[in-house]
Amino acid sequence: MDQRQALAAFSALSQETRLHIIRMLVVSGPDGMAAGAIAEKAEVSPSNVSFHLKELERAGLIAQQRESRSIIYTANYEALGGLIRFLMEDCCSGNLEICAPAAAVAACCATAMKEDPEWTTGTTAKPVTAD
Repeated sequence: MDQRQALAAFSALSQETRLHIIRMLVVSGPDGMAAGAIAEKAEVSPSNVSFHLKELERAGLIAQQRESRSIIYTANYEALGGLIRFLMEDCCSGNLEICAPAAAVAACCATAMKEDPEWTTGTTAKPVTAD
């Protein structure tokens, strides 16, 4: 992830409703959530949630997939992981005891994604590569 991508992601996440939506989608896992369910759970109008979903998608943090008559939104775990890696890239000048707790959290999700193929098969947008 480069600085431009990180700025777009942080910009999208700097709004309360969008941050709430991305956290809901992360919790929902690879099954994702329909737009109507997101609106209901976030307690915002469908048109309002549609606006926020577009902003999150534009930043590459979520993906959408049509299932029958619904559009299902999922978190882009690769992009979110890329954002964390961007922040931690040169952590503490190599002082591992300071960075270890954050690295353990990031590793936890990466391990779950590798162990469960559904986490990485077609339910998220294209992976964001580290630069």
